[in-house]
Amino acid sequence: MRGAIQIIFLCMALCACSDKPKGEAANVLKVGATPVPAAEILEFIKPQMRDKGIDMQIQQFSDYVVPNVSLHEGSSDANMYQHKPFMDSTNEQKGFKLVSIAPIYIVPLGFYSHKFADINTLPNGASIAIPGDASNMARAFILLHDNGLITLKDSQNLHATELDIVENPKGLIFKPMEAASLPLVLESVDGAVINANYALQAHMSLKDALFYENDKSAYVNVLVAREDNKDDWRIKALRDCLTSDESREFILSKYKGEIIPVIHKE
Repeated sequence: MRGAIQIIFLCMALCACSDKPKGEAANVLKVGATPVPAAEILEFIKPQMRDKGIDMQIQQFSDYVVPNVSLHEGSSDANMYQHKPFMDSTNEQKGFKLVSIAPIYIVPLGFYSHKFADINTLPNGASIAIPGDASNMARAFILLHDNGLITLKDSQNLHATELDIVENPKGLIFKPMEAASLPLVLESVDGAVINANYALQAHMSLKDALFYENDKSAYVNVLVAREDNKDDWRIKALRDCLTSDESREFILSKYKGEIIPVIHKE
């Protein structure tokens, strides 16, 4: 009898031990992000997520491609680093089923130059580095159009390419490159269109840009999940924390206009 009781207690202990990791694993949320500003914003809301019983683990990536691959393959549960046009383009090109959960902030695209202080002094045939991915390349051309350096056939076309340029009076030469490398090549070109997150990482400011996007930009960075987990309670909790008044105030206070919060409550 005593032996039977010991076996029962041993089984109960083993069950308790095996249940605990399952419970903990169910409350883990892995979120992909580029270091600035996404990872910093996620770090800020970590205590809020912990209060909701969620262990949010931030996965930092240095490029724009791998985070979506990680999310698609299930190594991440969500990510925050991209605007919706980029997400849509990724879905179309790779057959992913990623979905936008909520708009969070705008990372303005700016035009920088270490050689010229005014766009009017840009020489004919100036070399301009731009993001190499399709959506941000179109975004760069729209920015250049809006500031008079080129004319696009349709400035509302979020899929614009160099073939859509109908006027290029200075004969600018465009050099598509990986977005993360743009601050590094600035010295070797006449100008570059750089995403603010990479500019901030390189200790550059929008104040250094000759011109940049405003808060009317269509390129709003969004919280992204997959179709199969978009209704998960942990994803909804993350959305609520990111769209809170506290998060908005943090973005405004920390980035002082370099990053623009666009908090939208469902």
